[in-house]
Amino acid sequence: MKWTLDWLKQYLKTESTATEIADTLTRIGLEVDDVITPIVPIAARIVECRPHENSDHLHVLMVDDGTGTLRQVVCGAPNARVGLVSALAPIGCIIDGHEITAGKLRGVVSNGMMCSARELGIGDDHSGIIELPSDSVIGTPVIDAKTIFDAGITPNRPDYLSVRGIARDLSASGIGEYIAPVAAEFPNVAGTRRVNLNTDKCRAYKMIEIHDVKIAPSCPCIASRLAAIGINPKNAAIDATNYICYDMAQPMHCFDADEIDGDIIVRMANNGEQFTDLFGNTHELTENDMVIADDNGILALAGVIGGARGATTSDTKNIILESAYFDPVSVRKTAKRLGISTDASYRYERGIDPTITGPAATYAAEIIMSACGGKIVGTYAAGTDCAFGTQIKYTPEYFEKKTGVYMAPDIQRDILVALGYTVDYRKSPWILTPHSSRVDVQIPETVVADLIRIYGYDKIATASAHTTGTSRPHDTHEFDINTMLASRGLNECRSFGFGNLTTEQLLSDKPNIKIANPITADYDTLRNGLLFGLLLAVSNNEKRGYPDLNLFELGVVFDGDMPSQQHTSVCIVRTGDIAPRHWTGRNRAVDIYDVKSDLMALLGERRYTVSTDNPPRWAHPYRYGAIMQGKNKIAEFGELHPSVAKKLRIKTTTVIAIVDDITNLPPRRRGRQPSLSDFQPITRDFAFITDVDTPAEKLTSVARATDSRITDITVFDAFDMGDGKKSIAFTITIQPTDNMSDSDLQKIQSDIIASVEKKCNANIRDK
Repeated sequence: MKWTLDWLKQYLKTESTATEIADTLTRIGLEVDDVITPIVPIAARIVECRPHENSDHLHVLMVDDGTGTLRQVVCGAPNARVGLVSALAPIGCIIDGHEITAGKLRGVVSNGMMCSARELGIGDDHSGIIELPSDSVIGTPVIDAKTIFDAGITPNRPDYLSVRGIARDLSASGIGEYIAPVAAEFPNVAGTRRVNLNTDKCRAYKMIEIHDVKIAPSCPCIASRLAAIGINPKNAAIDATNYICYDMAQPMHCFDADEIDGDIIVRMANNGEQFTDLFGNTHELTENDMVIADDNGILALAGVIGGARGATTSDTKNIILESAYFDPVSVRKTAKRLGISTDASYRYERGIDPTITGPAATYAAEIIMSACGGKIVGTYAAGTDCAFGTQIKYTPEYFEKKTGVYMAPDIQRDILVALGYTVDYRKSPWILTPHSSRVDVQIPETVVADLIRIYGYDKIATASAHTTGTSRPHDTHEFDINTMLASRGLNECRSFGFGNLTTEQLLSDKPNIKIANPITADYDTLRNGLLFGLLLAVSNNEKRGYPDLNLFELGVVFDGDMPSQQHTSVCIVRTGDIAPRHWTGRNRAVDIYDVKSDLMALLGERRYTVSTDNPPRWAHPYRYGAIMQGKNKIAEFGELHPSVAKKLRIKTTTVIAIVDDITNLPPRRRGRQPSLSDFQPITRDFAFITDVDTPAEKLTSVARATDSRITDITVFDAFDMGDGKKSIAFTITIQPTDNMSDSDLQKIQSDIIASVEKKCNANIRDK
């Protein structure tokens, strides 16, 4: 997006310099890539004119440019003569997109270029160099030395595609006062033409028909502004539509009314229908392409590009102005399919202000008629230009909750009003209605983003010291999980939110959500789990000689293609050896108990059982466990299945832990921690004989669940007794909460024995 300083000041009363404006814009979210003050043509008098010795039409001029030293310029204009004051483009000046440099023409050095009105961007005359008044001050600019801003626009800020939107944001930042333009009322003139909307993808369409125009150049102000931002001025009719596209972010089109047969029709194209654009390229359309048509066929691709038929020329006498709101998705699909990108499609794709179709058409008509004459013979308004009516419930406290920064409610209100919000603060929550151009504002988080960028990111540290709340923005469940896993030596990974269909089907039997237009063939689904991304990282690192990894990722996975069909998971992957080789001791490879220990750290004191039933596709069938609470599986761990590892080209031992939904994990205890008990802990040993295939975890889980005062269980012995039986011995730790008698302890022991024998098919070992 480009605009000039004088254009901006039409809507912003400010004394700030261009540098200050650029710095402020970058601070509040619009990154200014460049601020350019170009070299411009100056008035110069020809003091000598002689024929070029190697050409029959070129002249060698000596011109006075006000520096005191005559400059030699080679010129081919037929009206070049001694005494003429014309426009000299010195070296470094940009003319028609080309920088003027010193060089030789037919062997003679030329240090500049004499310019025509068309080359200056202030007219169409190119028959000779421009003739300025004889009393012009030599050496002064002949056109404004416009300061030009060049900024990159993010997709979520379509309002920044207008000079008015940029001025409004600058005003909210305190750098000036916004000069609100007075919108002229859309004229109501009965005409013979109508507009027929035959598709719901066009929300509003305004038409103004003007007759008896005489196509003429635009006024110097508009022509120079367009030329400065790289748009070559054509004539007032075409320039008006280009100007308003940048001024208001409302794309427009101008038709030759005499080339249009009947009414204007907005419809979807027929499959196979042909369309020739204004550059002469022919396109075959489908039923998904929206078009502007008349009784004889297509005139334009709606929101994308005009057609060859109906285009405005220098001979046009009667014109029709179009100002419309087209569906962003429809325009995007057509533009991408046909490979066409225009200023109009760029704006429509992001969403334009739905309320300005009328004011834009009226403004364009005023610009055209002021330069070309003519009169309005008919207007038509189809559809609705009402705002979308987005309303957001918001409380001032929500800002601190999301940012950790306290901002007084009255400051929040003032900023929002300056940004164009309508704020109903009479009750809680506030009801906010964003400015109609802010089609990106849909949720309270966007409001918070608006407030903090205007308030100033640099004030966060200072404001945080005055926060009134006790919570900070990072005091979240996700942050606690990240902190816990990082403290255990795991490195956090972040991968794309996409998956690969083939690999996902290899890893699990979850539903796959296919993407209609994937960014690459390798990412053709919305990911249904985090394991794919981590295993890809393992494979890539192993190939590069880094097999020992300790990784985790916490992120969103998708259950369907609707906004609510998603949840947050955490996945842990450890590979290779637990530590680098060292002379102090032997190393070992990671095993499933390492990732199980990670899960235990996340679960804290929560009680659970372990099941080895129904391992998923990714897991080794005999090295797998699921953490259960009743019938609810809250986590799982295991070793990567050898066949899966082979297909993914992973040779290193890989163990995995997954918590599919982090809401199953307990939140961290906050605030005051419980004090140490006044009573000494008590330990008791147990030994049971059970089936050889019964995991020790089952016995200890059942024992722990017997009494809430059991705080720890440790297995200290296990051996195979033969005949399908084994012995498991463990120690329990009891933390009394009050005085306990021998009978109390005996009851706990008896309850443990009874519960384990009943639920685990086990018998207490006598000796």
